[in-house]
Amino acid sequence: MQEIWKLGIGIVFLLLGIPFGKFLAKITNEELKDGQKYFKLIILFSLIGGFVGLIIRDDILMFSLFFIAIVTSKSLKK
Repeated sequence: MQEIWKLGIGIVFLLLGIPFGKFLAKITNEELKDGQKYFKLIILFSLIGGFVGLIIRDDILMFSLFFIAIVTSKSLKK
């Protein structure tokens, strides 16, 4: 039962990354244009690390890196 709660809380925080990424994109418009290739690298490494966390069953690592990937990708879509 405790695992279900941890998973649910993690998913809620991942979903909160979507509006947070849009908000950051709105307030940091100039930085996004200059560092677009670095943001793509951050997304790539975060996704790879998130899947590694999934494989080794480390919830904190997985959710943290997936959150970073979601926020960064939502920032780039603007």
